[in-house]
This record gives sequence, C-alpha cells and structure tokens, in this order.
Amino acid sequence: MRPILTRFLLLAGLLLAITALEVAATESGAKPGRTETLTLGGGCFWCLEAVFSELKGVSKVESGYAGGHVPNPTYTQVSDGETGHAEVVQITFDPDIVRRDTILRAFFTIHDPTTLNRQGNDIGEQYRSIAFYTNAEQKAAIEKSIQDTAASHEWNGTIVTQVVPLTKF
Repeated sequence: MRPILTRFLLLAGLLLAITALEVAATESGAKPGRTETLTLGGGCFWCLEAVFSELKGVSKVESGYAGGHVPNPTYTQVSDGETGHAEVVQITFDPDIVRRDTILRAFFTIHDPTTLNRQGNDIGEQYRSIAFYTNAEQKAAIEKSIQDTAASHEWNGTIVTQVVPLTKF
C-alpha cells in the first residue's frame, strides 16, 4: 500500500477511535472543564493546526515558535533558519474529553518523526520534530509515546524527535 494512503487510513482510524473515546467519556458522566496544553512541532505549523483543531476536546490551537534564542521572532526570521526556533502548535485541550496520549498519538501519525530538520519539501531546523513539556508527567508521556511509535514500526528509521522543556512560546 502506498505510504500516503497508509497514513490516511491510520489517521482515519485514529479519529474514529477518538470519537469512540469521547462518546464513552460523555456517557460516563465526565465533566469537561479542565485544560492542559501541549506544544508540538512537526514541520509546517499550519498543517498541524488543521488536524488538531478538528479534534473534539481541543479548545484552542495556536501556531507560533519555540525553542530558539531570538526574542519574539518574525515569520521571516524563523524562515531564514537563523533563530533556532521550530514552527510549533500550542494545543489546549480538555483531558476529560481527549486524552494526552491520544493527542501525542495523532502527532506521531501526522508527521515523520524520523527525518532530521525536515518534513517533506520543508527543510531546515525550523521544521524539526520537537515536543515541549512543562512538567515531569508530560515529559514521561512524550517519551512513552516515542517508545510506542518506535515499537509500532509505523516509520522506517530512528525517531529523532527532540524532547525539551518549554521556556517560551
């Protein structure tokens, strides 16, 4: 099967599984209202934003930059590849509706975590695979998701996703 078709089918299955989990959570009486935020980069932020904004339980997806050394960089500065920033999305979600591991599973399905500083035709450090954490629990969840993705053999090659603390978005 062609790789793009395989990824499409995986993403479609993932979205169906998420819907089933959401229905189960709603029927079990889970009360929405808590929020958590993950900041993830996997190539062009607009591509990631389009997928995550469609997930039930996600209340906000904001594109931006993280991981660099220039304060408040512009799109042009980041695109030039001199700021050290990655294009990222900051995803705010209700973990009672959509779980953190579901967000991470989607992340590792919709981008190639095995290509260093590249996603498709987008080349440069700003397009690297990177996951930021704000606490030890998030770091552990990201690292587990990387291990699960590697064990699934969904991607050929070694996963090169950086896992780093979020200092500024």
